[in-house]
Amino acid sequence: MTADAAADDAETTAAETEASEAGDSDATATAGTDHAIDGDAILRLRDLDAGYGDLQILSDVVLDVADGEYVTVVGPNGAGKSTVMKTVFGLTTHMGGTVEFEGEPIHGLAPEQIIREGVGFVPQNDNVFPGLSVRENLEMGAYILDEVPEDQIETIYDRFPILRERSEQKAGTLSGGQRQMVAMGRALMLDPDLLLLDEPSAGLAPDLVSDMFDRIDRINDGGTAVLMVEQNAKEALRRCDRGYVLVNGENRYTDRGDVLLADEGVRQDFLGG
Repeated sequence: MTADAAADDAETTAAETEASEAGDSDATATAGTDHAIDGDAILRLRDLDAGYGDLQILSDVVLDVADGEYVTVVGPNGAGKSTVMKTVFGLTTHMGGTVEFEGEPIHGLAPEQIIREGVGFVPQNDNVFPGLSVRENLEMGAYILDEVPEDQIETIYDRFPILRERSEQKAGTLSGGQRQMVAMGRALMLDPDLLLLDEPSAGLAPDLVSDMFDRIDRINDGGTAVLMVEQNAKEALRRCDRGYVLVNGENRYTDRGDVLLADEGVRQDFLGG
């Protein structure tokens, strides 16, 4: 076994042990089903119905993200997790209910209008312009401004040093992890109050997944609220403030990440035991 593989195994074991210990320390933990939070929320979804064309995917979804909070949406394949993300960003058919950001309704707005409100979005697929350089990709993140904010580009380079080194390289020639950094950097160019991340670890080599989560942690620690859909449910719930479990386009459970990890039903049905 290589040193990198051994390190990956150790990381995975540590994460699983922590989740297991969370369950052992509170064997009677029961995840909640009250999907709204007390107090103000920067993002508020109420009774949301949405889909694609005439096909309804989401039914009566309720979801909140507080200012500076880190929230993860998990659930089985086909649960509608990515549809929630795309609906917030104006990429689906709104069929009912409300999406509010900073107290104002944004359902029905175009994505470029939602960007102006202070929301950044990193899609799972096709999230870079492959024929443009790294710097040009970052500049595209500020296309609504009259001038490229050089100070923000420097902030992105400080956050992702490899992008400074590769600034003139075509984004399409980068590794998967580096492309993900470009996509995240572009979404951060306008310093959004809320960052939407759709499956940020998808397609990454195992030794890069933990690093990507660490970077997301630091973005959130800097004050940016994060709403993330993630296939690596155990690791996502271990790191987030709160999690939502979505099933068949509807809310099932909502609670702190550690409580969801400790709930036997959630672990058995949605986290692989």
